[in-house]
Amino acid sequence: PDVIIEAQFDDNDAEHGQGHLQDTLTDDIKKLSLDTGEKGKAAGVTGVHRAKQEDGPKVNDPRLLPDEFLQRTAKVVYILEKKHSRAATGFIKLLADRNSEVFKRCAMFSPVDHRVPRVYVPLADCPPDFVTKPEAYSQMLFICRIVDWKEDNNFASGQLCKSLGQAGEIEPESEGILTEYGVDFSDFSPEVLECLPQNLPWVISPGELAKRRDLR
Repeated sequence: PDVIIEAQFDDNDAEHGQGHLQDTLTDDIKKLSLDTGEKGKAAGVTGVHRAKQEDGPKVNDPRLLPDEFLQRTAKVVYILEKKHSRAATGFIKLLADRNSEVFKRCAMFSPVDHRVPRVYVPLADCPPDFVTKPEAYSQMLFICRIVDWKEDNNFASGQLCKSLGQAGEIEPESEGILTEYGVDFSDFSPEVLECLPQNLPWVISPGELAKRRDLR
């Protein structure tokens, strides 16, 4: 059977010219012809039968193609665990289409991490003067948490959680990274602090040093 081969054109083919690509395709077709011929002999197919098949409609059987010409496909069937915290650091801005209904209700949140989708956030979560003075918040970092992402929408839906401060400063940038990765950086509670030695200055006792490995 005739087999259509989809060639992958890369930089090597450009260097060697079109003749090199044609030679490669010719070799692949010869290999396929030999493979299909051997399969026909193994199955006891006669030349008469093969002639009749060639007279009929030509069918491309993907089972006859080598693995390098096949594209594997799959689909997600279940989410075992949501690893991402659904929190992201980014900037807010007004929507481009001022005549749309969404413009009256939402602003656009653009994450710094481009692996995270852009998010619609309610204007009620934004600062009170954001609509009238959006340029004042163009370099202000915010924390947004994604709450939903519908299949028929290009953008997710979320809520603004906190204003971090000016972009480029150490404190806001550090807090944004810790929040994105779900690291608890809040102050220790009094109960935790009571577990620490109260008599200062505190030193390691000789008995502890004797039974521990010193990694200082």
